Amino acid sequence: MKTRILLGCIFLTAISLPAFAEHTVTVSYKTDVRPILDDYCMGCHKPGGKGYEKSGLDLGGYESIMKGTKFGKVVTPGNSTTSTLSVLVSGHADPSITMPLGVKGGLPKDKVEIINKWIDQGAKNN
Repeated sequence: MKTRILLGCIFLTAISLPAFAEHTVTVSYKTDVRPILDDYCMGCHKPGGKGYEKSGLDLGGYESIMKGTKFGKVVTPGNSTTSTLSVLVSGHADPSITMPLGVKGGLPKDKVEIINKWIDQGAKNN
């Protein structure tokens, strides 16, 4: 009986490891987040751009993202639910300011998930 229980535990552990590994993948700022910002946000959020002029948010580099806007920080490392960046790109804000502006349907859900995961993992410069 003990052998069956032990084998059952080993089996359950073995089949659950791949699922666990999927959920613990580290999101990289440089390879995962930076390309999203370049593709969807840099048109406006760079010095001289409309978004930069209005908010002061420069998404051109890690340090400037972490600095935030003239209104305050946009990233709370470890907490995507309170990070303004996450709220704006996920569509949980006022629909008139959901980012990126002009993109029908907003930022694709898979891109939002990457940004949220990066923030939740500590928003590291990795």
